[in-house]
Amino acid sequence: MKIREMLLGVFIVAIILIIVVPPPAGFLDFLFMLNIFVSLLILMNSIYSKKSLEMSMFPTLLLITTLFRIALNLCSTRLILGEGYAGEVVATFGNFVAGGNMTVGIIMFAIIVIVNFMVITKGSDRVAEVTARFTLDAMPGKQMAIDADLNTGLINEDEAKARRKEIQDEASFFGSMDGATKFVKGDAIAGILITFVNLIGGIAIGMLGMGLAFGEAAEKFTLMTIGDGLVGQIPALMISTATGVLVTKATDDTNISGQITGQLFSKPITLYIAGAVMVFLGVFTPLPMYFFVPFGILLLYCGYALDRAQKVASIQTEITTDDSEVEEIRKPENVISLLNVDPILLIFGYGLIPLVDNNQGGDLLDRVVMIRRQIALELGAVVPVIRLRDDIKLSPNQYRILIKGVDVAGGEIMFDHYMAMNPGYVEEEIDGIETVEPYLGLPALWISESQRERAEAFGYTVVDPPAIIATHLTEVIRNNLHELLSRQDVQNLVDNVKENHPVLIDELIPKQMSIGDVQKVLANLLNEGVSIRDLVTILETLADYSQLTRDTDMLTEYVRQSLRRSISQKYFGEEVNNKVITLDPQVEQEIRDSVQQTEHGSYISMDPDRTQMIFASLNKEISKLTSLGLQPIILTSPIVRIYFKRLVEQVAPDLVVLSFNEIEPNAEIQSIGMVGIV
Repeated sequence: MKIREMLLGVFIVAIILIIVVPPPAGFLDFLFMLNIFVSLLILMNSIYSKKSLEMSMFPTLLLITTLFRIALNLCSTRLILGEGYAGEVVATFGNFVAGGNMTVGIIMFAIIVIVNFMVITKGSDRVAEVTARFTLDAMPGKQMAIDADLNTGLINEDEAKARRKEIQDEASFFGSMDGATKFVKGDAIAGILITFVNLIGGIAIGMLGMGLAFGEAAEKFTLMTIGDGLVGQIPALMISTATGVLVTKATDDTNISGQITGQLFSKPITLYIAGAVMVFLGVFTPLPMYFFVPFGILLLYCGYALDRAQKVASIQTEITTDDSEVEEIRKPENVISLLNVDPILLIFGYGLIPLVDNNQGGDLLDRVVMIRRQIALELGAVVPVIRLRDDIKLSPNQYRILIKGVDVAGGEIMFDHYMAMNPGYVEEEIDGIETVEPYLGLPALWISESQRERAEAFGYTVVDPPAIIATHLTEVIRNNLHELLSRQDVQNLVDNVKENHPVLIDELIPKQMSIGDVQKVLANLLNEGVSIRDLVTILETLADYSQLTRDTDMLTEYVRQSLRRSISQKYFGEEVNNKVITLDPQVEQEIRDSVQQTEHGSYISMDPDRTQMIFASLNKEISKLTSLGLQPIILTSPIVRIYFKRLVEQVAPDLVVLSFNEIEPNAEIQSIGMVGIV
């Protein structure tokens, strides 16, 4: 065991031993000196520490130093009562500090005890109690703030862990300080009791055991007792002061000296007023002029010097700022910052600012955080940071959604109103301003707060403005997530998998596939709404089939087949009869014959007239499903699925195209139509 690790245990054992085995007076002098040194060291560290947590072991130190002082008091009491002498340190404090006067010593001791016990210790105890309570109450809010910053991308996981640990350490520290201040309070009480015991016991022993008169016994033992009390209470006063400094220290990166100096001597007007008052008191009152007037003049001069220095610094700062801005503008590389494009940007008019401002009750920022979390759970992809910004170019109630700097969607909101939409079966009408739901384009009404309950009672779907924007933003992100997925995002996902599946990643990347190829496969899946959360299965499939083909489209089909359980669950669920449409085998054959293979991939080249016939038949069959209120789903053979999807995505972008291999064997499917050549 290292010496430093043994030191604390040896020290505590030594404290117990000096209580049992009385040390000689000379060694007790050394221990008193050590007590003063430790107390002074703790006080200086508490003053010059930047944060309270830098003295996180202070509660433990408080217990040890308190035990040490009580042990010294017991040893000195034994020597005072037994021999009438407790060493040079105690005698010096009794004669020099107390002036050799019994009455002066008693008064000084009483004042120190009152200041320590009634002022510093009691105040520190109350501050520690309140601080501990407020710190514990603030923990949930701080944790939520960290989670919000993490979800919005302002901090990474390591920074979040460090901040959470700091909050936990802070709560533990102030909770411990709340209890540790009781040590200081108990120590002060013990010091008073020990002093009275020494005083009364010493006089009694001097008169009865040594045959001294009352006056001689009182003078001899009182000075020794007062010296013992002072040599114990002065270090206790330093420890109490250190306790007060720590529990009242503000959380700042500067030490307490810098904070006090900066806050007291930072405004010239305060020095001017203070100096004028001091001069007035020295001239117009009987107070000593030779003290007050020079000091007041010094304060006035300091105020003038500080005022002039601040003006010069302000001018220099302004000049430096202007020069820096000019130099920055002149730099050729300054244009580079203008090239950065936000992946997702939500801009809005000034009339919608209250929806974003937390101080005005807006919760749109919280909803944006939940969007990233929701999409991560549903699709397994990390959404880039969503930026929000007001734009005076927009009308007050307008908002726009930009993907990679391109305006893709938007709408208008009536602030302090609710949007009511008829789900199709409500016959009662309500008064409102006609509008259109931004995402789906459904007819809707803007209604006031007073009409909300009535509309909900009739069966209308009622949503508030933040929910409208959040829903629209969520769907836009879902539709464009395949474009937002970058190679760096894929690398981060792969690194996450590698922590638990290193063999898989080492085999696949980069030996068989590059990050770019994996990114294309994942983008293909996201483009059709397939979750990539089960990334291990996806990468396992790619490792199996990437040796057979380099075509990322074909690899995507193999991955979809491996994910058939989740695909079936998404589109068919627990329904008994799932209605779909199928593709005519003749059409499938024509599509296979029209596929052209090139070095850069494959594409379909089909006669336009035949294509239009297929589209006409498809629209007819889709109408059958939509008339029944069902989502259009078409089944094809595995080899044709991707080409048919590309063929019809321009005319039916929301059409779900599945292959037979992507459906679980136990799923019950009912075909109600077939797409052929009309």
